[in-house]
Amino acid sequence: MAEAKFKPVEEQLAYLKKGTAEIIPEAELKAKLENSLKTGKPLRAYLGVDPTAPDIHLGHTVVLRKLKHFQDLGHTAIFLIGDFSAMIGDPTGVSETRPPLTREQVDANAKTYLAQVFKLLDPQKTEVRYNSEWLDKLSSYDIVRICGHYSLARMLEREDFRTRLEQHQPISVHELLYPLLTAYDAVALKSDVEIGATEQKFNILVHRDIQRAYGLAGEVALTMPILVGLDGQRKMSKSLGNYIGITEPPQEMFGKLMSIPDELMWTYYDLVTDRTPNEIAVLKKEVAGGEAHPMDVKMRLAQEVIAGFHGSEAARKAAENFQRVFRDRQAPAEMLEIRLNRRPDGFLETLTHDGIQQIVSPSPKWPQLLKYLSQAESISEAARLIEQGGFEVNGNVVKDPMTKLDTSVNAFYEVRLGKKKFLRIIVE
Repeated sequence: MAEAKFKPVEEQLAYLKKGTAEIIPEAELKAKLENSLKTGKPLRAYLGVDPTAPDIHLGHTVVLRKLKHFQDLGHTAIFLIGDFSAMIGDPTGVSETRPPLTREQVDANAKTYLAQVFKLLDPQKTEVRYNSEWLDKLSSYDIVRICGHYSLARMLEREDFRTRLEQHQPISVHELLYPLLTAYDAVALKSDVEIGATEQKFNILVHRDIQRAYGLAGEVALTMPILVGLDGQRKMSKSLGNYIGITEPPQEMFGKLMSIPDELMWTYYDLVTDRTPNEIAVLKKEVAGGEAHPMDVKMRLAQEVIAGFHGSEAARKAAENFQRVFRDRQAPAEMLEIRLNRRPDGFLETLTHDGIQQIVSPSPKWPQLLKYLSQAESISEAARLIEQGGFEVNGNVVKDPMTKLDTSVNAFYEVRLGKKKFLRIIVE
């Protein structure tokens, strides 16, 4: 019965190792999988997330997808929301003490987070927990007892703390408590495996040690690499502007995914899809041998990623739109439409994106109109774009920024700005 429930250990291990940075120790994970197969009892794998922001981008889904892989294999996936720990603040990777969040902020973020998480995880098979369930109930004695299981010297070996000490930056005592209190999550959950990004390695190893201090076997630490952003160099981050939000429109996601360097797409196949290592190896071989074009393989990647968050139909339409716009050089079927009303005195009027009425002179030059319609930062920027050949009107390249619109009659213009921006302007 157990053998029918779980795949062979080597097959499970290969799937779980896909894209991982480290498994500490790998031999223990294999032993746990063997015992699971023998007893029919699933492993308890968890991912803990402090809901410090409401939105998730593709980089956040790397660890989430690995939790899904445990779920795919029939193991118990636990998504732990650090509603208590978020109010302390994780010191990982920061050069100064984080400001604490309020309970209201944490609760609002957690609600939004779950809606996005269930785009990947099966909500019926996911154990959702909140660490306030047990951390809120700890007595002063309990907290002192936890602290007694770890030395200050080992805590200060942590790179974040060591750097701040060397630079004479303050470290608050509650920051030292953070990895110890979150270690109690692992104790309360009786976890077999904890998943986290590489930057969480120190925390997870503390969790493993504290588990053992409480008489448990000690979880396996499984760390995942940080996803490189669209620039192909730096960590995917909202602040760097090189991210893909999982709630962004499918067409926007598709365009962003197609912009990554060709070599980076193999990392994305590894980290943000469910394809097996063998399947990815076959695709690599086909591209290397000239049997498949890199752009076609990247389009498959984009379609697979988008299907996971928006559904296969939305992914198909995004792919068709990309084909139409970027390969066949046609305007997309759907684009921003702006209507200009011609007044009796010949002047044009419209509403801007923030609802303020704009008055435009009769027969304006294109740079002037683009600025008025909030489609360019300035008239000079619009003029530069036009001079550089990045502007088309009804399929014809316009390079003279002095070109005017003919607004004496009803007119219909399909406009392309740069590579990705399209407008439909109607004069009535």
